[in-house]
Amino acid sequence: MAYKITDECISCGACEADCPVNAISAGDDKYVIDADKCIDCGACAGSCPVSAPQAE
Repeated sequence: MAYKITDECISCGACEADCPVNAISAGDDKYVIDADKCIDCGACAGSCPVSAPQAE
């Protein structure tokens, strides 16, 4: 199960910098996670100040 970024995202980029497999990129209004690349490690959730990345 990949992580998904919720609408709580404030587009700070902390999650993108901490993703070990580069699965996160800037979207139109929030960051997005490529489910095919995500290894479900939770690094993004740990670095997000608003807890936007959530396990699906």
